[in-house]
Amino acid sequence: MNLRFEKVSNFQRGTLFALLSDAYSFDPRYARCWSADWRAFDDFFFDHLQIADRCGIVTTLSGNAIGFASWDPRKKPMYVEIGHNCIVTAHKGKGYGTLQMREAVCRMAQEGAREILVTTNAAFLPARNMYRGVGMRECGRRKNEGKAAFAGDFIDLRMPCETITAQTETVLPG
Repeated sequence: MNLRFEKVSNFQRGTLFALLSDAYSFDPRYARCWSADWRAFDDFFFDHLQIADRCGIVTTLSGNAIGFASWDPRKKPMYVEIGHNCIVTAHKGKGYGTLQMREAVCRMAQEGAREILVTTNAAFLPARNMYRGVGMRECGRRKNEGKAAFAGDFIDLRMPCETITAQTETVLPG
């Protein structure tokens, strides 16, 4: 397996948007609700590559981008919040999302975060399982009454960073 985690700056503008669009293509409602946000996110990262390379990784398999993870460090050292992340449809269910998230949480912990937080939706059971697979635990649920309510309630998960270093060092290649 030739899986690598690369800097965002190694890719062209539009890459993150394309990855998100593919990852959520199983239901066209997601693109209708979120494609403007995905485009704005992609534009922000490519307009600020120094931030993108510090707060994101692109996962490649044999040189092809198959996913990415991003995070917001503005509340560090208290916590870092996971942002957009995905794996493209053709590579879902193969464990790449878990490997990608392990790499991401390891980087967040190495940068001094005390805790990692993420919010997902009830409809995204595979995402919740992936977050649990890297050690995150559910800490709350909130009603989703927004335009994407079809995705289900918000589910908050968290993980203290002291549990990350030992876990990820044994799983990830140096």
